[in-house]
Amino acid sequence: MFLQSQLNALLRDGARGAERHDARNLQRSWSKFAAFAYVAEQYGYRYEGPSSLSPKGSPNPYFAFRRMPNAVERAVSTADRYPAAVQGGQLPGMLPGGNRLRPLPEARRAVELLHARIMVDYSRTHRRRGLIALVILPFIMLIPLSQAGFTPPALLVCAAIWLVFAALWALGLLLARRRYAKYSKVLRAAGVQWPAGTAMK
Repeated sequence: MFLQSQLNALLRDGARGAERHDARNLQRSWSKFAAFAYVAEQYGYRYEGPSSLSPKGSPNPYFAFRRMPNAVERAVSTADRYPAAVQGGQLPGMLPGGNRLRPLPEARRAVELLHARIMVDYSRTHRRRGLIALVILPFIMLIPLSQAGFTPPALLVCAAIWLVFAALWALGLLLARRRYAKYSKVLRAAGVQWPAGTAMK
């Protein structure tokens, strides 16, 4: 259901000549989202990276797809070769069947590199997302404190809760950095510099 709505939204933007299409990962899988990015490219929209449409610190950010110079030709050609795609049929570069985002062997490498680019971009969002949560959390805890009273035991409980969340954020940041390093290495091995001239913050 999510895939069909995303594909329809992409095709609507293509029909009206939009220079950019924004999409979230609604597939519950980053590998499937990378496969969707491959499909989008067949219809004339190339993955560009994080979208400015995303709220700061969003756990499910938007990603931008930029319209290619030959978008019309690509979309027409893809529609001719896969006329049933918009009705739930086979998608370009994907295997037929129930799971419509399984890459064909010839598309697998391109999808893997798209997946690596997306994971690098997503990994770079963790720091800001976690910091915002840590800043907001003390203000949220003021609500129960105002009812229970600002007693030393209550303050200790709130401090302990904040420290637990801080530890989880730090662990998440460590995992995000490892993920960033892993997929950056994949891209470098393939001769792909992504994002160009940018190091992880």
